[in-house]
Amino acid sequence: MNAWEVWECDLGRGAHPVVVVSHPSRAANKPLVEILDCSSQRASRAPLENEVLLDVEDGMDWPTLCKCDLIYAVPKAELNQRRGQVVVPRRRAIVRSILQSHGWNAI
Repeated sequence: MNAWEVWECDLGRGAHPVVVVSHPSRAANKPLVEILDCSSQRASRAPLENEVLLDVEDGMDWPTLCKCDLIYAVPKAELNQRRGQVVVPRRRAIVRSILQSHGWNAI
């Protein structure tokens, strides 16, 4: 398992795509990883400030909203069916959105 991979996970509402955002060392070596939840529905609106729009290049079935304002920690064993990997430009957008959504100012 690697950072920026897209997997499926059930966070209590059925299987949804999720993005692994853990440090690569944690993703490779620890039993828990950090993820962002994504919508399972086709995006029907533009992303909000706390969201990034992902698409088929990233392993989604269609344009999908990735929610960057809540980071979950889940056991790796709960991640099923690898779907793909987030492309570099959208990785940058996710990092910016995470920082902004949490009020973390880069120094």
